[in-house]
Amino acid sequence: MAKTKISEYDSTAANNTDISNINIAEGCSPANVNNALRSVMAQLKDQQAGTSGDNFVVGGNLSVTGTSTLTGNVTAPTQTAADNSTKVATTAFVTTKVGALGTMSSQNATAVAITGGTLANVTISGTSPLTGSTAISALTTAGETTTVSATAATGTINYDLLTQSVLYYTSNASGNWTLNVRGNSSTTLNSVMATGETRTIAFLVTQGSTAYYQSAFTIDGTSVTPKWQNGNTPSAGNASSIDIYVLTIVKTASATYTVLASQTKFA
Repeated sequence: MAKTKISEYDSTAANNTDISNINIAEGCSPANVNNALRSVMAQLKDQQAGTSGDNFVVGGNLSVTGTSTLTGNVTAPTQTAADNSTKVATTAFVTTKVGALGTMSSQNATAVAITGGTLANVTISGTSPLTGSTAISALTTAGETTTVSATAATGTINYDLLTQSVLYYTSNASGNWTLNVRGNSSTTLNSVMATGETRTIAFLVTQGSTAYYQSAFTIDGTSVTPKWQNGNTPSAGNASSIDIYVLTIVKTASATYTVLASQTKFA
């Protein structure tokens, strides 16, 4: 066989009697030696450039430096499921690790949506809605983001739903106020909530010897009339106490809401 690439070389030196049809057996002409060396160099270059079509097998350890690009279907040993190292993870390894998560239905730079499966020991931060049929087997405690501010309630108070669940003003109220609920200063509540979605918020107001109350309620700057508990619309606050206003906002259509509200005295 004419040895035209490295894979055709023989590991027994005596069997390598030609290269690219150049005779290099014992007694060959000196010219053949020169031509054989040139042919070896060309074959080595083909191997290095990947144009020879040869497979490359490494029996020992291979260290690769610099940026390496692998093409084709690259295979590797599949590590055990408990492995937490810098070894290469095969698709079989990944399937074993995340197979119980369900189907990843969408993903972008900031969010992943998973359909089905079971999640354990998961920490969720930011605004992370759980939709569909979501069962939580054990919830130790639910933490609600609370804004505590040494502010006196009066005038128009903007309640930013995207940054808090509870707003607590610790200074004595100084006048009646309008509570305006929005997403934040640049986002409307209408764009945050979907039709058929409900959000509940709480506004804690510290009262001094002269008490004041919530005299109006708006969403994105538009007036909405709440339905008050027991049909009693507040007309006064409770002196020397903390009044808690709890409002459940139900979006029934675009920019349309039903709001259920209550005022409770704590002293």
